[in-house]
Amino acid sequence: MRFSILLILCFTLLISCKEEKQQVSIPINKPEGIEETISYAKGFSITHYKDYKKVIVNSAWPNSNKTFTYLLVKKGQKRPNHDPGTKIIETPIKTLVAVSTTNIPALEYLGIDTSLIGFPNTKYICSEKTRARVDNGEIKDLGNDLEINIELLLELNPELVLGFSVNGVNTKLDQIEKLGIPVVLDGAWTEQHPLGKAEWIKFIAAFYNKESQADSIFKTIETNYLKAKEAAKTTNKKPTIMSGSSFKDVWHIPGGQSFIAKYLEDANTDYIWKENNNKGSSQLNFENVLEKAQNAELWVGVGSFDTKKQMQDNHKGYTFFNAYKNNNVYTYTKRKGAKGGLLYYELGTLRPDLVLKDIIKIAHPELLNDYELYFFKRLE
Repeated sequence: MRFSILLILCFTLLISCKEEKQQVSIPINKPEGIEETISYAKGFSITHYKDYKKVIVNSAWPNSNKTFTYLLVKKGQKRPNHDPGTKIIETPIKTLVAVSTTNIPALEYLGIDTSLIGFPNTKYICSEKTRARVDNGEIKDLGNDLEINIELLLELNPELVLGFSVNGVNTKLDQIEKLGIPVVLDGAWTEQHPLGKAEWIKFIAAFYNKESQADSIFKTIETNYLKAKEAAKTTNKKPTIMSGSSFKDVWHIPGGQSFIAKYLEDANTDYIWKENNNKGSSQLNFENVLEKAQNAELWVGVGSFDTKKQMQDNHKGYTFFNAYKNNNVYTYTKRKGAKGGLLYYELGTLRPDLVLKDIIKIAHPELLNDYELYFFKRLE
C-alpha cells in the first residue's frame, strides 16, 4: 500500500515538473503593444510599444501585395531588434520633404507645417500659408516629382521624405533611400471610403508624436461627415447623377465601388453607374456613356473646366446630355491657388465632410440652409 502511494506521488511530481518546464519555455519578454484605433482606413496600422511604435503600410498602391514596416523610435533611444527589411525612423521629425499636395493640409492642421522644407512643383500648392513659405524661400522647389533634384535634396538633407507610388516602381525614391534619406510611402489615395482617406492624418501624426491632435481633428471631420450623411437621408428625393469626363476620346467614370461613388451614395443620390464593380475608374466610349447617362439630372465632377463653353470646345458630345442642356453641370474649380492649383485636390482628401456637403447641397438644395458650396461650382 505504501509503495502504491509513493508511486502515485512520484508520478504526480513528474507531471508537475513537466508542466513547469512547459511554462518556463514560453517567452516572457515578448513586447505587448497597443494598437491604435483606425476606424475607416484599411491601408495602415499603428501599434504602440513601450519604447517605440510600429507602423505598417499594406496598401501603398492599388492591389499591392507588399508590406512596409517602419519602427518609430524617439531620438536618442536604443533601437529595438528588427528584421532587415524594417526601416527605423527617429522621431519626432523636424524636417520633411513631401511630394503630394494632399499632405500639406494635414501638416497645417497638426501645426507642423514649418517642418516642410522641400516640395516638387510648388506651383501646385494652393494653401496661402504654405505658399508664403515657398515665396519666402523656406520651401525649396525640387523640380518634377518623378525627377526630383537629388543634388538640392541632399543639400536640404531632410530627416524624412514622404512619398507615394502608383505601381510600386519609383526609381527616384529608391535612389533617395540608397543615399541614406528615409522614405515612407503614403497610401491614402488607395482608400475606398472618403473618411478612410482622411484618417491617414494619423499616419503622418505618428512621425511627429502628434497622435492625440490627429485623433481630435479626425473625430471632428468624421462627426461633420456623418451629420451631413444623416441630413441627406431626411429627403425622399433621389436625383439621378452622372460623373466623369472624356480624355482623348476615352470616357473616364468613377467605378461603382470607388470613393466617389461612396460620396454619391452618402449624399442620397442615384448614381448612374452604381452597379459597376470597379473600385477605381472605368473607361468607356462615348456611345456607352450617352446611352446610360443622357437623361441624368445632375452632372457632378466633370474635370477642371471653368465654363460650359470650354466643355463644348473640348468635346461636342458634352452638349448632348440633359444635365448640360439644363445647366446642371458642376465641377470642383471654385477655389484655386495663386499659381492655378485646385484646392479640391489639395484639401479634399482631408476634408471629405466639405466634399459631401457640397454634393448634398447640389442634389438637395433645400437641405443645409446655411451652407455655401466650398469646392464645387455650377458651370455657366
